[in-house]
Amino acid sequence: MTWCVLVVSGLLESVWALALGRSAGFTRLVPSLIFVAALALSMAGLGYALRTLPVGTAYAVWVGIGVTGTAVAGILFYGEGASLPRLISLLLVVAGVIGLKLFH
Repeated sequence: MTWCVLVVSGLLESVWALALGRSAGFTRLVPSLIFVAALALSMAGLGYALRTLPVGTAYAVWVGIGVTGTAVAGILFYGEGASLPRLISLLLVVAGVIGLKLFH
């Protein structure tokens, strides 16, 4: 259960990061509200996961999921570059997250 909460929290990190970008410096109400809600839920989930998982592992997995999700969303929805070095780098992040899960 803890790992599921951590994964969802990592995905919510992507949501708040994307909403922050769309909020135009908190001048747009809906993206700003999505940012606040996703941030609160993401942090709450990370806090829950830290009850049983080591902080280094949980935080690294949370950030890795957030970074990967945000970068993939940028590529798919916002026209950000998808160069081979960038994709390889994202795969390395994913491999690191999987390794932390397997060897924690």
